[in-house]
This record gives sequence, structure tokens and C-alpha cells, in this order.
Amino acid sequence: MAGSQGKFAEKPAWRDGIRAQFNMINNEKCEQFSRVDVSVQYLLFLILFPLITALFMLAVRRDTERGWIVKLSALAIGVVTALALVTLYDKGVVYFGFDAAPVNLLMFILEMAMAALLLWYAVKYRKSLALCLVLVQTALIVWFELTCSRASDIANPLFCDPFSLIMALIIGIIGSLICVYSLGYMRHFYEHHVEIPNRTNTFFLIIFVFISAMFGLVFSNSLIWVYFFWEVTTLCSFLLIGFTKTEEATNNAFTALWMNVLGGIAFIAALIWLAAQPVPMLGLDQVLTAGKALVLIPAALIGFAGLTKAAQMPFSSWLLGAMVAPTPVSALLHSSTMVKAGVYILVRLAPVYAFTTTGFALSLVGAITFLVASALAISQTNAKRVLAYSTISNLGLVVACAGIGTYEAIWAAVLLIIFHAIAKSLLFLSVGTVEHRIRSREIEDMNGLITRTPRLAAMMVIGIAGMFLAPFGMLISKWAAIQAFISAPLGFVLVIILAFGSAFTVFFWAKWMGKLITVTPDTKNVEGPVDRNEWIALVCLAGLTTVTCFIYPVISKILIEPFLSTYYGSIARLSQDNILIMMMMLFLIVILPLSILLPHRRNRQLPPYMGGVVTSSDMHFTNALGGRTSVTLGNYYLDGWFGEAKLKMAGVYVCGVFIAAMLVTALFGGMAL
Repeated sequence: MAGSQGKFAEKPAWRDGIRAQFNMINNEKCEQFSRVDVSVQYLLFLILFPLITALFMLAVRRDTERGWIVKLSALAIGVVTALALVTLYDKGVVYFGFDAAPVNLLMFILEMAMAALLLWYAVKYRKSLALCLVLVQTALIVWFELTCSRASDIANPLFCDPFSLIMALIIGIIGSLICVYSLGYMRHFYEHHVEIPNRTNTFFLIIFVFISAMFGLVFSNSLIWVYFFWEVTTLCSFLLIGFTKTEEATNNAFTALWMNVLGGIAFIAALIWLAAQPVPMLGLDQVLTAGKALVLIPAALIGFAGLTKAAQMPFSSWLLGAMVAPTPVSALLHSSTMVKAGVYILVRLAPVYAFTTTGFALSLVGAITFLVASALAISQTNAKRVLAYSTISNLGLVVACAGIGTYEAIWAAVLLIIFHAIAKSLLFLSVGTVEHRIRSREIEDMNGLITRTPRLAAMMVIGIAGMFLAPFGMLISKWAAIQAFISAPLGFVLVIILAFGSAFTVFFWAKWMGKLITVTPDTKNVEGPVDRNEWIALVCLAGLTTVTCFIYPVISKILIEPFLSTYYGSIARLSQDNILIMMMMLFLIVILPLSILLPHRRNRQLPPYMGGVVTSSDMHFTNALGGRTSVTLGNYYLDGWFGEAKLKMAGVYVCGVFIAAMLVTALFGGMAL
């Protein structure tokens, strides 16, 4: 692996302070040492500072104090994330070595505490499946600690590379904006749900722990540390999904728990396998350089864990159930935390999957999930469920790219992660604010929002456009994915699936956007004043959605291409012709708004066309019996073709078969394609 290599300084005592313990590996010059020393402080800040903020939440009692703490913490996290980017973006892979034994011990104690908490919940609510799985996982952790603890001494437990920085930007900026948005949302949430006890402090406490765990996950080179933070995200999502403590929320939280614990069991089994080797390989760098024959089985097990965390079929139901949580939780799970952890680990291990039958089976799981989830989204009328199925489908595409594992595919996968995180967080937060205005999440109730809540509707239109219209990012990413699949072994199968799945996505996004921009007569503006905190987050995310599609070549050049160059020795980018096409679309998107300055003839409003039947401007017509009948406009949802009863189980069974194939082929050596 290219990047920084070098020497360790003498290991100091833990009590001498955190700064003195960390030593840069490649510090031939004192100046370089100083710069990287600062860098590791940024990483530590991002991991530990949200925890400190979470602790403050325990003591805060007044809304004003809570608001300032949350906003200042969000600002600090965002600023330090940007500083880490500026400091480390051109350093390649930088490792940070120190004595990790005390931290390993602390993590083991915390894992036991988390297990005890989950067991208590499982016993309290009589959830036998969750109880059994948590017991099995706990037993494996204890057994690992008793038998493999010597193998857990990783020289470089922390690291940073361009992909870590990309993930840190997603967590730090989008996660922080969601925290700020939550200040306004949670106040309105309790006004609309007076039956739910106010637990705002607990809500923010869990949110900041969640963010801390995600930073720890993406900066950890030690797989033991990755596993620890992985399990923290499982606990946080469980608590947030069940936040309202209703029966539905509790059941859905346990569904999410047992599915993710199943992945956790696979993860700890992979660690045991790696630790049991003659030369233990519990560092992420060791796994990526050990050779596929040695690490394909644990990579498949961790891949299974990634599929559960990324809500791929047959584990997609937990993410749909998570929609009962307050909307900021949904935005956080979908954009910057839970599901992104799943695809992060799969992209990390992509070089191991490349050109193997195991990897191809993994790709088919993602591709089938993309196809089926896109079709299922067509039949959904609830906006949050549409967003949930959309997330599952887009993550399926990332999984398909990770399974292929070529540098072109990983280039597309990283782009998909970036653009999906931004656009999806904007859409969730917009839906949350609109829901408080119109008291509904139903898409049919969003008819004509462009006149009823014009500014919020504009935000939603930008978010939806970001998911499927040129020149916004998701279309660019899918374009790149098609290019990657074409050049991959048996890639034509994936190209066909991608083509049909993309058609489905256009269907459900277009009809939702059509509802928003429909202008109906006699509608009133019901938007009212939008909370300042909510508005700040929405405007920032709308700006990011637009700006990112303009600067994606820069992102690719300074972050994605160096990442690919490090791990693959090659870089990938769109061809020159494709870049020209993209530039033309960008030009069109810039000049299109200017068309409103052109002279127009006077607009005319016409009554709805009903196949020759005369209608009036107030949406009525005279029926065959001479009666006055109201005109109702609605979308097609085609539940008979794309409903959950028709497709969901088929997707579950097919993906289950491919997951079994992935594990079996790994066991037999993952025959090369």
C-alpha cells in the first residue's frame, strides 16, 4: 500500500497525555512531523468532541442553552472537518501509531456494557430472537478477548486517507446540519405529538454519540476498533428508532437490532478468523495486502455485515421500519451514519472482492436490491417510504460497484455515496418540515406545494432533481457505473439490471415532482415562517446539492483519484467526450433559469382536460346524470404490478440465494471469474 511509512517514536505512558502518545510514521522532517501531529489532533477531536457534547446534553435544562451548545458544536465539527481536509488531502495514506492496549481494554468494557443494556431491553420487551442473538454475539466477543487478545495489538490503529476524508466530510458537514435542523424540528415535533414525553436531551445525546462513532469508524485502521464503532452505531440506531417508545417504534427498533446484530456476529467471526492466522491480520491495511486467498472468507463475512448495515435485501425491512422515528433520525441514518457505514466497509474491501465469484455474487445482491427496491418505490404513497426504498436501491448500486471492485467501479461508488448523502438528507429534512405544515407525508397531499409552500417545494424539487436529472450528481454516478459494468467480467448482466432499475427510478421521482409543481386554482400559501434552524440546514443542503455537481471534477481530482491511485495504481474518470457532454448540460442548467427574463405572452389557465368532457375552473364537471362531480387528479401507483405483496418476497429470496452463494464461494476459495 502506498502512502506514509516510517518509524515509531518511543511509546510513552498513557498518562503522559494523548498528544505525546501519537507518533507519525513518516516523519523524516520535523516540519512534516509537526503538521501530521496537528492532523492527528484533528482526528481525535472529531472522534472525542461529539462525545463531550453528548455529555453536556445530560446537564442542559433550558432550550436556549441547548440550542447554543448544539449550534456551536456543529460549527466546531464542521470547521475541524474542513481543517482535516486541508491538512491531509494531499498526504496519501497516513497512519498513526501508539500503544492501543488501554483503548482496547476500554472498548471491551464498553462492549460488555452495551451488551448488558441490549439484553436488558430484550428481556424487558420479551424479544427472544434479539436476546438469543445478543447472547451469541457477547459470547463470541468474550471468547475473542480470552483467546485472541494478543493478536489485537495493532501498531497503527488510526489512519487517514482520501476516502476517510470524504466520509468525514459527509459525517461532519451533513451530520452537523442535521443537528442544527433538529433544534427547530424537535420543538414542532412535541407540539404535534403531545402524547410523547419530551426527551430532547436524550435525543441529542444519542445523535452526537452516533456522529462520534462514525468518525471513529472511518478513521480506524484496527478492525477491532472498526467493530467497536460498528456496534455503537447499532446501539444508537436501535435507541433512535425506538425513541418515541410506541409499540410500533419498539417493534421496529428490535427488528433493526436483530438484523444488525446478525451482521455483528458475522463481523466478530471474521475477526476471530483473522486473529487465528499464523500471522494475525487485524489491521485493515494488513487485510488489503495479504492476498485474496487468505482473507476472502473474512472479507465475505464482513461483507455480510455490510449488507445488513446497508439495509440490502433481505435485510431492507429494518430501514423501512426506521421511518417511525423523528425525521432528522431518518435523514441521519440515510445520509451520514448507519447505512453509509455498511457501504463504507464494502468499498474498503472492494480490492479483495475484485474478479472473484464471491465479489460477483455480492454485486448481484446489490443489483437485484437496486432493481426491486426501485420498482417497490413506485407503489408507495408515503413520502418517507419512497425515500427509504430509494436509499435501499441506491445503496444497492454502491454494493454492486463494490463487488465488482475495479477502479472504475469504485470511482462510481464513491460518487454515488457523495451525491446520495447530500440529496437524500435535503429531501428528508424538507419532507419533515412540509409534514408539520400540511400534517401529512402522503405524496397525494403534496399536490401543488409549489404554490402552497413555495420555498419548501423548491427545496424538494432541487433534492428530487439531484436524484435523477442531469446534470445533478446521481445521474453522473449512474453513468459512471454503467461504464464500469461494461468493462467488468459478466458486466452485461449488471448493465441490464441497471437500465431497468434506472427506468423505475425515473418513474417514481418524476411523478412525485409532478405533484409538487402542479398548479391548481384557488390554492393558498400555507407555508408560514420556517424555523430559522430548519431553514439554515435546508438552504445549505440545497446549495451543496447544486454546487457539488459543478465541482465534482475537483472532488474527483483531489480526493477520489488519489484514493484509487493508492489502492489500485490506476485512476478512473469520465472520458473527455463525456466531460464535454456534462459541461453542456451544466451550461443548460445555468441558462435555463435566465429564460424567465425573456418576454412571455400572457399566461392562460385552462380547465383540466378530461377526454372531451367539459370541466370548470374549480375542478368540477357535469356527469351523465346531470350531477356536479368533483375532478380528482392523482398519480399512478400500480400496486398490482409493483406492490410489496408482488415483489418484495421475490427480492428477498433471490438476494438470499446470492448471499449464500457469496459465502459458499468464499469458503471454497472464491473461484476467479
